[in-house]
Amino acid sequence: MGSTPKAEGSVSRSRVTMLEEEGEVAADYLEEFLDIADLDGDIEIDVEHGRAALAIVADDNSAINHLVGRDGSTLEALQELTRLAVQAKTGERSRLMLDIAGFRAQRKVELGQLAKDAIAKVEASGEPLKLDPLNAFERKVVHDVVTAAGLISESHGVDPNRYIEITPAK
Repeated sequence: MGSTPKAEGSVSRSRVTMLEEEGEVAADYLEEFLDIADLDGDIEIDVEHGRAALAIVADDNSAINHLVGRDGSTLEALQELTRLAVQAKTGERSRLMLDIAGFRAQRKVELGQLAKDAIAKVEASGEPLKLDPLNAFERKVVHDVVTAAGLISESHGVDPNRYIEITPAK
């Protein structure tokens, strides 16, 4: 089954306990989902960056890869359904993050490189740079990398065409 959630130093103990409970509710929902879909997979539970983080993993990821969908669209939908299930059970809005077969972890690496390449272009040219549209998870990753590099990033537009513009520090 899932692993024991790990506490994060910057989050209060009572908040971590709430996030652990949120993770357990979400894991129960996902286990039932996998049973209904007749898919084998284990649920890993953690607390990362002040939110419950769950991952569906399997010995043979090909069995669960279709749950990721094109560009993670099915993963996003399953994450939202899981959040709604948690909210229905707890009465609290959930900000949990779901990963399937390491898709988000790999996407974070790719987005980190995309952000670093964009930062280099902005620093070299001194001009703002607009990125292609990204979903909320992807924008958050890019914003974090850009901020850490000391540049400015702003989101513009409306989903699904919401994009980031990176500008030099003022």
